[in-house]
Amino acid sequence: MTQEFPYRNLPQLLLRARETLLSHFRPLITHFGLTEQQWRVLRAVSEHEQLEPREICEICQILSPSLTGVLARMEDLGLVTRTRMEGDQRRLNVRVTDKAQALVDELGPLIAAQYQLIEQAYGAAMIDELYAVMDRFLSLETDAIPQVALPPRPQDGG
Repeated sequence: MTQEFPYRNLPQLLLRARETLLSHFRPLITHFGLTEQQWRVLRAVSEHEQLEPREICEICQILSPSLTGVLARMEDLGLVTRTRMEGDQRRLNVRVTDKAQALVDELGPLIAAQYQLIEQAYGAAMIDELYAVMDRFLSLETDAIPQVALPPRPQDGG
């Protein structure tokens, strides 16, 4: 028997939309030898000059354990530096290197040009509408949404 759901799978649709959009940028990013996560980090840090790892996690939507590995590889590649903060040695600042900034400076205009091509294909109105809907959705207070009550689960009796 198949289950009928009253709502479309919104998370799946958002993932499909993300993948569709990224398919236009992935060739640019990989051409420069970067992963999508590395590009997200480089873009975020270069826009803010320096960030702490927790800020990068939030901006780039990368889980902390994953970011630790991403930053280690990026440091090995000479793309970022991580330095301890004066006054609190537990905290780190991440900065892009000159090598990474050169990559951002070269890749940035190509990313912008790709956005223009996407806007031409879909129309500026649709892109503006997507931004507006996403901004409204992300600005909503989700803590006020209750969680559905979970039924009891049988114990594994073996």
